[in-house]
Amino acid sequence: MLTFTAAEADLLGRTADALCAYMGKPVIAEIVTEPEEGFEWALFALPLSPGEETDGRQHVQAGGPGARFLGNGGGLDLSDGQPIDCEFLWAIQLSELEGCRYIKVDGQGEEAGWSDTLSELLPFELTETELPDDEDDTADIDEPDDDDDIPDAGRTLH
Repeated sequence: MLTFTAAEADLLGRTADALCAYMGKPVIAEIVTEPEEGFEWALFALPLSPGEETDGRQHVQAGGPGARFLGNGGGLDLSDGQPIDCEFLWAIQLSELEGCRYIKVDGQGEEAGWSDTLSELLPFELTETELPDDEDDTADIDEPDDDDDIPDAGRTLH
C-alpha cells in the first residue's frame, strides 16, 4: 500500500492552509485511501454552501467517518464526521511508477503533472529557509567609540 509519509502529509496540510490564505476561502485537504487500488491520494476542495450549484465544476464529497483532514480546514469544524459537498480543485495521487511518486490530477480529473518531488507539483514553495547562526549577530554592528558623537560634559553644543 502506497501511503503518504508524515512529512508529505505536513507539506500537503501547509499547502491547504496557504491556499486558504491566498483564496480567502476555506480549503479542505483530505487523504483518501483506495485499498482496492493500493494507494492514497490527497484531495483539495472548496466547501459548497447548502444548495449551491457546481455549474459544471467537478463535485466531490469530503469527510465522513474516519476522514483524515490535513491543515486547519480554513477554520471549519470538521470534527462531526459528516460528509461535506465540495468543489473539487485538484489532487495528488501516489504512484509506483519509476521516477514518478506523485501524479497531480487537475480540477477536471485529468492527470496534469508527474514528479518524484512533491513540491514540484504544489502551487506554493513551502520549504523552510535556514536562519543564520546567532553567534555572528553582533559582529556587523557599528558601535560608537567612546569619544565619537558623545559631547563632553563641559562642552556646549551649538
